[in-house]
Amino acid sequence: MENLQKLINNIILRDTDHLFNTDFLLSWEKSMADVEQVLDIAEALKSLRSHNIATNVFKSGLAISQFRDNSTRTRFSFTSAANLLGLALQDLEEGKSQIAHGETTRETVNMISFLTDIIGIRDDMYLGAGNTYMREVGAALDDGFAQGVLQQRPGIINLQCDIDHPTQSMADLAHLKKYFGSLEALKGKKLAMTWAYSPSYGKPLSVPQGIIGLLTRFGMDVELAYPEGYGLIPDVMETASKQAKETGGSFKVVNSMDEAFKNADIVYPKSWAPYAVMGQRTELLQNNDHEGLKALEQKALANNAKHMDWEADAEKMKLTKNGEALYMHCLPADISGISCEKGEVSADVFEKYRIETYKEAYKPYVIAAMMLSNRFKDPGRVLSELLKKGAKRKV
Repeated sequence: MENLQKLINNIILRDTDHLFNTDFLLSWEKSMADVEQVLDIAEALKSLRSHNIATNVFKSGLAISQFRDNSTRTRFSFTSAANLLGLALQDLEEGKSQIAHGETTRETVNMISFLTDIIGIRDDMYLGAGNTYMREVGAALDDGFAQGVLQQRPGIINLQCDIDHPTQSMADLAHLKKYFGSLEALKGKKLAMTWAYSPSYGKPLSVPQGIIGLLTRFGMDVELAYPEGYGLIPDVMETASKQAKETGGSFKVVNSMDEAFKNADIVYPKSWAPYAVMGQRTELLQNNDHEGLKALEQKALANNAKHMDWEADAEKMKLTKNGEALYMHCLPADISGISCEKGEVSADVFEKYRIETYKEAYKPYVIAAMMLSNRFKDPGRVLSELLKKGAKRKV
């Protein structure tokens, strides 16, 4: 309890209200103080629940989720976060709404937001479209609130787009903080964010971009590795390079998985589709060109197959610092011999770090922290009152 009170005091003393009524769309748009605030609020909420203290700060209200792509961890994390704070959840299923009949984004957004506090959106399938859509939703909410249609303007949380996956990268950061003891301990640590082979071709760019866009802010030596032609969005890579220089770290791009793994403290082998391929895929999807999509898929898979040696196996792990680097993955991983014949990681390496990846995937508290700081200007006071009241979650 003493540590929890100290943590809450730190949240109060930080005195940042930049997250209040502000959407969480890209992690690198947030100040370092805001990033640390989210992590501390998440830790406080987790501690309150571990002490059986109720955290339902809302007595009514709605959280809406809109998943335009499949999800397990993020979907259930968003649901858990809403429930943790006392919000009811409603999933917007486009096929069961008037969106299927041509209803505009502006109209849909206003109609679902009458008594809504938070909207979570996953839109990662179309390069150049997902984050843009979230900002279009935000503009529609601004208009509805300004015109008196809505009593309040709901906050938006990016549950993965074409550019970033901030709930994942923030959960990854929280995991690293706990694993190494503090954010300060990350300075000078080498992280290898590497492409890895997958028997599928359309995996989004948002996870590797989220990692390099966030972790280059902590003085880390981030090495991005991919086969030639598998680059990420140039603007994000430029942002990562700039941030690394500003914080005394480094950002390097290599075309060798072995080189990236050498002396790495952390490895994050994750497949993604090349930036150029995702651009072509988006154009074909928007034009409903099914034959073109089939041809692109076959070409992309054939190109992937040239790099089947890009697998995190025991031999590559021996290259890491003392052969014991922390393996990370957002899940689900393509596990060789288990989920596929050949994939991103060997079965023995994945099994060794399986429990750590489960802990890494634990996003409800990070998402709840984003919700709480969006709705309350002084989240530290709210947390302090919860602790003081001490209402039991279960009797």
